[in-house]
Parts: sequence; structure tokens; C-alpha cells
Amino acid sequence: MSSDPRTVLTRPAPEPDATVAYGEHPDQIADLRRPAGSGPPRPLVVVVHGGFWRAEYDRRHTGPLANALATLGYPVAQLEYRRTGQVGGGWPGTLTDVLAGVSALPGLAEAALPGRVTSAAPVLVGHSAGGHLALYAAAHAPGAVAAVLALAPVADLAEAYRLDLDAGAVAALLGGGPADVPERYATADPRSLVPLRPRTVVMHGTLDQQVPIDISRNYVSAARAAGADIHLIELPDCEHFGLIAPGSSAWPKVTDALRSLHGDH
Repeated sequence: MSSDPRTVLTRPAPEPDATVAYGEHPDQIADLRRPAGSGPPRPLVVVVHGGFWRAEYDRRHTGPLANALATLGYPVAQLEYRRTGQVGGGWPGTLTDVLAGVSALPGLAEAALPGRVTSAAPVLVGHSAGGHLALYAAAHAPGAVAAVLALAPVADLAEAYRLDLDAGAVAALLGGGPADVPERYATADPRSLVPLRPRTVVMHGTLDQQVPIDISRNYVSAARAAGADIHLIELPDCEHFGLIAPGSSAWPKVTDALRSLHGDH
């Protein structure tokens, strides 16, 4: 493996087993991966990719992660959604796409991968901005989400705006700052949506330069105080991208956390 953790963003992965559409836009789709081995059908794992919600980052960079999870026996969907810089992306399309996809994918996957997937509520695995979207979906459609594994999530949009993460990414998503569009932050910011009902594990590397770990620390503290079933796992010597890189030192911790949340072990 290269010493540059960003190489995971361009690492090739096998083609998916199927691609399904949950809407009419070309980006309202998800790639499906059949679980390795045999056995009874299992709940879906929905991977929500990051990239600060921007159009230049799509689901393809989560191919290695999704393929590795399928190899471990999980049925996996890599969710795509409209992003900032695209027509229909940003507020509210990015958010409504993820809600629609999360709700529709178990049934779509059950039909596309017969005998391997149940239509039960999925576990969401979201990284970075995808972690934000996973937390958002769990807050707004708790009955459609069994659990959340949030990897270095942007879990406080107001703070991310103040820190100017990725040069204005939050303002591009929501159309301004908390003082400009407070009602959008009230709806979209996980920090305003505690407690979540679904079980949640947040995992964050202490060396993260893209999303500071204090965002997760403060979010989990607030969520626990509000009564959420949520746990923070801090990974020393881990940066932002190792969380989605099979073979990294963080990867066994990621798979252990998913195993604990998936609920059919």
C-alpha cells in the first residue's frame, strides 16, 4: 500500500454486481455488491460516500471499501446522490436524495440480489460528508435505519462553517451560514438533531486534518447527554482516509464496529 492515504480515492475495485435507480436523475442510483459465500439473506449495508458534498467526488472511491465488506459477507450498496456543483444538488436535493435512497434501497437490493438481502432497515456506513448524510438520514427517517457507523463525520455543520472546512463546503451545501439560513441548519445539522434513535458508532482518527476530531467529540457528548445510544471510538495515529482503506491499521476497527452494529451475528 502506498504511504499516501489519499491513494484510496483512486484505487481500482471490481465492478459492482448490479446498479439500481431510486429516482429519475442519473445520479439517483446505487451500485450493489453481492455478499461472498452462502447463507441466509442479511440486511443491507449502505455506504454513503464523502467528498464535502461536491460533484467532483462520487461513489467510485468507496469501491475498495464496499468490495471488502462484500468479501466479508455483507450485501452492500454504494449510494450516489446529487452534489453541489450539479443541477439539483446542494439544498435540498443532496439531502432528499439520501433520504429517498436509504428508504428505497433495501427493497431494490432484495429484488436485484435475490436470496442474499432482506428488506429490513439497513446499516449506514458514512464517511466524512457521507457521515453527515448518514446521521441526517437516521435523524429524519429513524424507522428506515437500523444503525449508523459514522467515519470522521461532519457532525456539526455550524462549526464546520465557522472553520471553513474545504473552503466553503458547508455554505455551498446549504446556501449560506447559520446566520443566513438558520432554518436549514436546524433541519440539516446533526448537532441540532440529537438524540438519534438508531444505534450509532462514531469513529475518528486523532490525526485527521480534513475534519477535526473535536467535531465528533462534541457531537457525541451532546448526543449522549440527550439520551442517544452512541459511542465514540478514537483512533490514535489515524488520519482521514485510513478509515475507508481496506488494509490500513484502522480497517480492523472499522469492521469490528460494523459487526457490532449489524445485528445478525
